[in-house]
Amino acid sequence: MFEGLEKICKVYRMESYAYDETPVPVRPKAAEFVVVKPRNSSEVSEILKFANERRIPVFVRGGGTGLSGGSIPTRKGIVISTERMKEIVIDRGNRVAFCQAGVTLEELSSSAERHGLSFPPRPGAEGATVGGMIATNAGGVRALKFGVMRNYVLGLEVVLADGRILKLGGKTLKNSSGYSLLHLLIGSEGTLAVITGANIRLLPPLRDMTMIAIPFRSAEDAINFALDTFLQMTPMAMEFMEDRAVRIGEEVSGTRWVSKEGGAHILAIFERKEEAEEASEIAFRHGAIDVFLPSPREQRELLELRGKIYLGLKDRIIEILDACVPPAQIPEYLRGSEELAKKYGIDMITYGHLGDGNIHQHPLLFDGWERVYPRFRKELLRLAVSFGGVISGEHGIGVLKREELREFYPEQYGLMLEIKKIFDPNMILNPDRIF
Repeated sequence: MFEGLEKICKVYRMESYAYDETPVPVRPKAAEFVVVKPRNSSEVSEILKFANERRIPVFVRGGGTGLSGGSIPTRKGIVISTERMKEIVIDRGNRVAFCQAGVTLEELSSSAERHGLSFPPRPGAEGATVGGMIATNAGGVRALKFGVMRNYVLGLEVVLADGRILKLGGKTLKNSSGYSLLHLLIGSEGTLAVITGANIRLLPPLRDMTMIAIPFRSAEDAINFALDTFLQMTPMAMEFMEDRAVRIGEEVSGTRWVSKEGGAHILAIFERKEEAEEASEIAFRHGAIDVFLPSPREQRELLELRGKIYLGLKDRIIEILDACVPPAQIPEYLRGSEELAKKYGIDMITYGHLGDGNIHQHPLLFDGWERVYPRFRKELLRLAVSFGGVISGEHGIGVLKREELREFYPEQYGLMLEIKKIFDPNMILNPDRIF
């Protein structure tokens, strides 16, 4: 099946490419695969020509940080790793970075800062790659203020399934030149083309950041505080954590949270100190137990605590659900979620991004979960849709949410499948993702 591929590029057999960060209970099993590590679009083009002629499935892998099985080779085929595609060129005058697909978030941010600019969003783990973040239209903790990856991609370099290299967009903020194929490919999870490079919009450096940490007695108080705050200002981040999530973060990070009291907690970041002060007053009006203003060192520690909650949970959970609902509907959605969880005997730990309504719910493992969890999961995602939400805010459909996508959005699903066939008639690109 792979005979002749080694004439195009070196072929590897590496078991570490058989999985990503998808929780083990729902992680799909890998089939037989080989790995190739191209350096540029031309090499990707030759690989895809080879695969397309032979109808060999091709899977694209960036940093392996995905949570929906997006890069796992579920059929016998070829894994294209972008890890050697590391070029970064900063155009300071136009505030644009050209990045190859394998550039990590940390590398992009550091490079921008060295040139007196910034990439303010935090749409993934530091090891997540530009290609992967674009493929899933990643969001992250700062989406409330700074948006998601779609808001920063000005141009794309991609390779189609038949090997054609396509350049879309450029370095301009405005583009009304026909259908936006650029935005069609953002969030397409590698099913329409292989992303090899991108022009990424940069911003001036961030000046001041002020954090406040607030314990509340109830989730409803915490959420109502956030909704009231959004009417007055737009924070950089507004993170919600139920008390159990905070205690798990404490255990893993070794950092103590600001209070032992409270059933729900907020970690909010503002660009200006005056905003934080105004938000503090709003918090007390909504029953805050206290408002803490951490020092710079404490800020880093609290962000580490928040960032390590998943590390403490990942061996105890079935899956990470990332439904997204309109922010004002979060209280109703959470109440409905709790009722569903009780109905099915499921315990969940919840935290997430309040400002954009992206709630991360972690159903905990228990004996016999396989019998009830699929029904619970479908009902929970249907609940999110009923509130005007979506079944995935930032992790993507991947392998895990295909059935819900088809069932809840049948007309959209049909159109997407037709588009897929136009771009990839032999259906070789990231099969089993989305469809």
